[in-house]
Amino acid sequence: MENMVVVGISDMKITCVPNLLITYALGSCVGICLYDYGTKIAGLSHILLPESQIYSGELNIMKYADTAIVELIRLMVHSGASQSRLTAKIAGGAQMFASSHIKIGQRNVEAVTVELQRLNIKIISNDTGDTYGRTLLFDPQNGAVTVKSILRGNRII
Repeated sequence: MENMVVVGISDMKITCVPNLLITYALGSCVGICLYDYGTKIAGLSHILLPESQIYSGELNIMKYADTAIVELIRLMVHSGASQSRLTAKIAGGAQMFASSHIKIGQRNVEAVTVELQRLNIKIISNDTGDTYGRTLLFDPQNGAVTVKSILRGNRII
């Protein structure tokens, strides 16, 4: 019997079979799904903002692309995953408000991409940008990520 492990906003979790990871409300946020095919260890991070350097208060490392990805990898390796086998699938980064010139979704996608490249983790699939929200369902059995959205229905990346 599979169990849903919910990943909130500015949160991350790791799991393995028979659990599934799920995160809701990816608008401008980006969901980063990391997977080790050898151990079937899966990790999901739901980042809110691109970089921690712009923030001077108490730091929630799970909130930012530049700190959350490093921490997710650390947790996965501590649980038996191999960093050299990790692959990534990402989704989110939408432009939710047409009038916004900040383009936080695009900046989030760029920050996630740069950080994964820096860490030598290949993005093997993505569903980013556009103007709609997404829910992600991540299955550690096979690494499949189902992207659910009202506008596009369900699709596997």
